Amino acid sequence: MQELLKIALIQADLVWENPEQNRLNFTNKIESISEMVDLIVLPEMFTSGFTMNAELVGESMNGITVEWMLEMASKKKSAIAGSIVISEDNNFYNRLFFVKPDGTFVCYDKRHTFTLAGEDKIYKAGTKKVIVNYKGWKICPLICYDLRFPVWARNKEDYDVLMYVANWPKPRVSAWDTLLKARAIENMCYCIGVNRVGIDGVNSEYTGNSAVYDVLGNEITVIKPNEEQIEIVILEKRHIEAYRNKLKFLNDRDSFTII
Repeated sequence: MQELLKIALIQADLVWENPEQNRLNFTNKIESISEMVDLIVLPEMFTSGFTMNAELVGESMNGITVEWMLEMASKKKSAIAGSIVISEDNNFYNRLFFVKPDGTFVCYDKRHTFTLAGEDKIYKAGTKKVIVNYKGWKICPLICYDLRFPVWARNKEDYDVLMYVANWPKPRVSAWDTLLKARAIENMCYCIGVNRVGIDGVNSEYTGNSAVYDVLGNEITVIKPNEEQIEIVILEKRHIEAYRNKLKFLNDRDSFTII
């Protein structure tokens, strides 16, 4: 088990519906990370922005972006996580990939499709919660709108890290800040949120506000809003264990089943 987990958060602008250019931009950003890290986290739909034009940007599981993630993970000897549009079995999915340096990967399909933007009409919702085991850490990856649904995120699995990738717009960024902090506190885990910046093709504006919170809800990063930035943070296993052993709040959690 690895005591420390070093994570690079990439808060970036996205080129609207242009996977090739976005891959190039992220290649440059990832290659600029000079120190060894365990995990690199990209935003939601990092090759396209939050588009409903799934047919235009959708890729297969053997597509260019998945191959690119595998190549970059191997090259950097770091896991890479982020979501893209996947076309599979006549459906489209907002699918998060957690690609490990050894060439294996885990996928999570966004459970809560964003009805306000009509995502539910274009993308099929996922049904399975996923826990990634990586270097002795248990990581729960979720996507954007999932943040508003604490039951789905509830820490029944004793995971260590809750991770959200997002295209969360400026008008509701206060909710983003508040809910990331709340998810960390109620689940007694680190909570990571990586959001984009810039203006997309439907004129939605994003300020980023990417952040990492510890078990007590303390923000342990300083990522400037409205700017592209790579922030590196180190998570400590003993921080989780110390407070869970001392406070034992998770021992009193409710048991339930999601239907």
